Amino acid sequence: MLPSGNRMRRRDDFTLAVRRGRRAGRPTVVVHLLHPDQEPGAAAPPLVGFIVARPVGNAVVRNSVRRRLRHLARPHLDRLPAGSLLVVRANPRAGKARPGELAADLESALDRLLRPASKGRR
Repeated sequence: MLPSGNRMRRRDDFTLAVRRGRRAGRPTVVVHLLHPDQEPGAAAPPLVGFIVARPVGNAVVRNSVRRRLRHLARPHLDRLPAGSLLVVRANPRAGKARPGELAADLESALDRLLRPASKGRR
């Protein structure tokens, strides 16, 4: 389970991360990461939110996918910069994905976003 202090709850945080953050897409998930503004003394914990829409499946499937994603995101909290916003959006394929496939896609997307940006791309 994701610690309460790391859960994203405000709509504004979701919108900000999706619109202004870097994006990495995989077959089962799309991950958006917004690095914080570097302010000295701002040691807020990273916030993680999940978007699992109806195309993923019925309510039982959506809740199952959300629980699996929360479980998979927890070990990556220490890799996220303090104050960052991370949004994980499940694609329709996530509802039928094997646990290993979902984990590999999430880890791959996070690796790509946490890698330093090259000079030519942002």
